[in-house]
Amino acid sequence: MRRAADWAPRLIIKQCRFTVRQPTVRRFVVMKYILVTGGSRGIGRAICLRLASLGMPILINYNSNHKAANETRGLIEERGGKAELLPFDVSNESDVVSAIQKWEDEHPNDYISILVNNAGIRRDDMMFMMSDEDWHQVINTTLDGFFFLTRRLLKHMLPRNRGGRIINIASLSGLKGMPGQTNYSAAKAALIGATKALAQEVAPRNVTVNAVAPGFIETDMTKDLPEEELKRLIPLGRFGKPEEVAGIVAFLVSHEASYITGEVINVNGGLYT
Repeated sequence: MRRAADWAPRLIIKQCRFTVRQPTVRRFVVMKYILVTGGSRGIGRAICLRLASLGMPILINYNSNHKAANETRGLIEERGGKAELLPFDVSNESDVVSAIQKWEDEHPNDYISILVNNAGIRRDDMMFMMSDEDWHQVINTTLDGFFFLTRRLLKHMLPRNRGGRIINIASLSGLKGMPGQTNYSAAKAALIGATKALAQEVAPRNVTVNAVAPGFIETDMTKDLPEEELKRLIPLGRFGKPEEVAGIVAFLVSHEASYITGEVINVNGGLYT
């Protein structure tokens, strides 16, 4: 005899699956860039090539030599790196502002986290024969270039402790003074002073500021100097290579140098210590 429970209607429950759609969240990858001024030739080119090996894209600044800048970009890309050309005159404030603003508009989620202020020119002469133009061009390229560009890029390095690295390429001439280079010595000495002052201002926001002071380096800027005569003054007995300067810059932008700021590192073969 069946129990009453056996006669009870069976209740079949169908499982219903509900799909809850989550709102789409767009995540932007912030890309950090390296900007090297005067990056088309010489020390600037060597710095671009060395820093590209760190895996960050390089912005190659230059004033007028598009051919050399394009060659530098090609060398970076041949080695698997990424590079863009960013032409402007560092001594012209409106050029600096418009070029950086245009780049930022095209890269809304990215920012320049490493700046190498390398641009500089020589106009050597004895001071009593030096023209106003030669004085101001040298001073303006080094100092105004540093001021206009660094001030503009700090806008994105300082907020929210994003941090950054600023490397200023100074010179032996700015440390000891060189006859016939009163303008160049003045510009580079002032850049060293600015490096030390700015380092203290921005350190609380995780931005370091250092300078590298090359001595005699084999570049276009030194090809007119009496190399054999000058080599006798250098303890190591030779001119330096651009790659040797670039190696120091690479160290200063690395994590290993995160506790170094306000310093000037000499790369001069022992000529001046």
